[in-house]
Amino acid sequence: MNVGVETSQRSADYEVLSPWADADPVPLRGIAMRPADLAGRKIGLFSNRKRAAHLILDAVERELLEKFPSAQTSRYTCTTINTPEMLTEGRAKFEAWVGGVDAVVLSVAD
Repeated sequence: MNVGVETSQRSADYEVLSPWADADPVPLRGIAMRPADLAGRKIGLFSNRKRAAHLILDAVERELLEKFPSAQTSRYTCTTINTPEMLTEGRAKFEAWVGGVDAVVLSVAD
């Protein structure tokens, strides 16, 4: 993409390059189907352990339970910051937690 920039003295063109490769080696796959309604569902609240993650999840939980009083929540806090939970020693615990919830809200907060 070429971007024209004008200044009071002259005009210049810059070429903007994308840092992304043309092909992604990881095959694309869709996300899990969203439940039509959260009433009566168990909602997982996942924290990445950063500063505001728990505060954000507290607010989300309040809103969810206000809107869907019959819903339940279950919290999970990652084992290691900035590492996918499936690559940590918490993998088995995480898989069991995910298997027990109908949907997940992930808080990635600083």
